[in-house]
Amino acid sequence: MRGLRRLALALAGLAAALLALTLSTARPGDPSLYPPSDADTETVFVVSHGWHSGLVLRRESLAGEGAGAALRNIATRFRAYDDVEFGWGEARFYRATPTLAAFDWRLALSALFTPGGSEGVIQVVGLARPVRESFPQAEIVPVPLSRRGLSRLLARLDADFHLADGQPAALGPGLYGPSLFYAGEGRFSYSNVCNHWAAGLLNAAGLPITPVLDTHPAGLLADLRWRTGLPRATAFKAGPHLSKP
Repeated sequence: MRGLRRLALALAGLAAALLALTLSTARPGDPSLYPPSDADTETVFVVSHGWHSGLVLRRESLAGEGAGAALRNIATRFRAYDDVEFGWGEARFYRATPTLAAFDWRLALSALFTPGGSEGVIQVVGLARPVRESFPQAEIVPVPLSRRGLSRLLARLDADFHLADGQPAALGPGLYGPSLFYAGEGRFSYSNVCNHWAAGLLNAAGLPITPVLDTHPAGLLADLRWRTGLPRATAFKAGPHLSKP
């Protein structure tokens, strides 16, 4: 009985510590940016692939206000596509893990816990079809942004690309569809995984976020519902998934 009581107290303490950490690290939104106050909005999409999340933007937006050299270059390079997905990851692990079947614990642990973080990369994917048709098995949340919020998001996204001679440094083919990996700025670690990165972009656009929850895609989607009132994620079940060319 005494052992069960100690276990219960330990679990209660752990839950209290986790709640305190969650609340203390939550970041406020910017009411002047989000929610949009007028009809002049643009919708971006948060896409959960189960263990990884990405953000889909209209290609035309990549040459708009807030965009810099990196995004303008990508807008030109992916000009054949209406929408573009962006995803962040650790250079070795991300490029070596096209599916969960290819998951390597050693690479994963190295990516998460290398002192000082590991090199980050950004995968850019051109979508030949609307986002819900391109990712039929994914959970997808549409996020309406104000024009100023979108501009802030684009500026943050542009700054995450490493430039070489003034242009984003391409590293080779991505994991699926018409895609490329690009060298990223910043470091990947347990405190800056792909879902934190996507949440940070949305925070730049004015949305409140909770990094502890945002560690996993399911937490990120729940956070968007909880703190912003966005609808539940939907999974589109028709049409083929993107595949490597």
